[in-house]
Amino acid sequence: MGKIILDLAVTLDGFIEGPDGEIDWLVKDDKTDFGDILFEILEGVDAVFYGRKSYEAWGNYRPGENAGAKLREAYALLHSKQKFVFSTTIKGDDTDAVFISSDIEKKVSGLKREIKGDIWLYGGGSLITSLVNSGLVDVFRLAVHPVILGKGKPLFKDINEKIRLKLDTTRASSSGVVLLTYHAAN
Repeated sequence: MGKIILDLAVTLDGFIEGPDGEIDWLVKDDKTDFGDILFEILEGVDAVFYGRKSYEAWGNYRPGENAGAKLREAYALLHSKQKFVFSTTIKGDDTDAVFISSDIEKKVSGLKREIKGDIWLYGGGSLITSLVNSGLVDVFRLAVHPVILGKGKPLFKDINEKIRLKLDTTRASSSGVVLLTYHAAN
C-alpha cells in the first residue's frame, strides 16, 4: 500500500504561490540541480495526484533542449508515472491521465490500496485541502524557502481540525531552504 506524500515548496509564511500565481520567490541553489531534486522526489513514487490547475500548468510540461540532459531525464521519469487529475470541469484529455470528478475520498482510499509505490500529491490547494481533511495524507515534505510574501495562496486553508504531525527529518541547504519531513501522527 502506497503512502500519499505532499511534497512541495512553501514560503516561510506558508504560501505556495504569490497573489497572482507567481512562483518567482523560489530560492535557487547553485549547488543543487533541480533534476536531482525531482529524481529524489520521485524515488519510490508510482503515481502523481494533480488538481486541475496544477495539471494544466505542469502535468505535461517538458523542459526545452537548453535545460540540460539531467532535467529532461527527470521529467521523462515523472511523465512515466501514472497521473490522476482531480477536476469537476475537465473529464479527460489525449493523455493516459485518469480524471476523477466525484467520490474523491473513496477513490483515493482505493488507489492507496491498489498502487504499490507511493503517490506524490503535487497539488493544488483545493485537492490538498480535501485530502488533508480526509486524513489521507501520510507524509508532509515541505521545502521551506526563506521568503516572506505576506499574501498569496496559502498551503493550508479551510482545514477542518487540528492535525498532529511527527517530525521525521530536516535538511538545510546553503541557500537557506530547509526540507522538513513530517509523518501524520495518527
